[in-house]
Amino acid sequence: MQPRNMSMSGVVDLAAVKAAGEAKQKAEQARAEAARRGGAPAAGAGRLVFDADETNFEADVLQRSAEVPVVIQFWAEWCGPCKQLMPVLEGLAAQYAGRFVLAKVDIDKNPLLMQQFGVQSVPTVFAVVAGQALPLFQGAQPKAQVQQVLDQLVQVAEERFGIVGAPAEAGGEEAAAAPVPAGPYDAALGAAHEALDKGDLGGAIQAYKNVLSDDPANPEAKLGLAQAELLQRVQGMDAQQVRKAAAEAPGDVPAQIAAADLDLVGGHVEDAFGRLIDVIRRTAGDDRDAARVRLLELFEVIGADDPRVSAARTALSRALF
Repeated sequence: MQPRNMSMSGVVDLAAVKAAGEAKQKAEQARAEAARRGGAPAAGAGRLVFDADETNFEADVLQRSAEVPVVIQFWAEWCGPCKQLMPVLEGLAAQYAGRFVLAKVDIDKNPLLMQQFGVQSVPTVFAVVAGQALPLFQGAQPKAQVQQVLDQLVQVAEERFGIVGAPAEAGGEEAAAAPVPAGPYDAALGAAHEALDKGDLGGAIQAYKNVLSDDPANPEAKLGLAQAELLQRVQGMDAQQVRKAAAEAPGDVPAQIAAADLDLVGGHVEDAFGRLIDVIRRTAGDDRDAARVRLLELFEVIGADDPRVSAARTALSRALF
């Protein structure tokens, strides 16, 4: 299961044969021109992480995207999840060593860029490859999930556009930075991620629980556990039978809860939330509590900063009180 909004589906349209051929040609021309000039790089050239704004966006982001994928984080000073995500992206930029670069755009200082990219909430992350924008994801995501998307981005940039990036210049401040030290739970979280890749949901769940036993607020472990438990619940379900049972018995709370899980896995987030809120509104006692607990678990899968979660929390309050 891909985490919320972390989809590379937009690349499919951008990677049409004609567009890819044109992009490769532009990349080759840009590299030849840079070699001919032999210097005078743009302000962002040679740096792995830099601030982008409306004045330098053309040179530092659009032009540079012909040579290396440029990941853009739209952020704001007042945004807590932005500050949680930023060091993750900065650390990965150092780790990938020039296969992508990170541009940080403060939406309060650059409203025009926010409007041009259609940014509605922060943090929002895009990539620009060969001058073409690709939406990546919204919200603060675990490092392992972000890395999955970046791996896809790097692969698409190379295979479709012929863009492979290059090591940062030796004088770049980020190139000289020391490697980002491993966090105290990186090994356990890495084991959980590997278990998910192998389809070992039980192993992943236990690994996430091990982290949470020591650090109950760890955001990566909380999100990973919620996703793994959801996948475990729907594993082996007969989707047709589950939906049929839910349609035929609106008052069957377990049937509605199972259908909500399928809704969420299928990407129908509002349907999943709405189904459980309807159950909560119509029930009481243990049935209501079971639906409420499952709804809160699904909130964890999507993320507290997602506007759909915010709207559903409001609806939940009304249903409860």
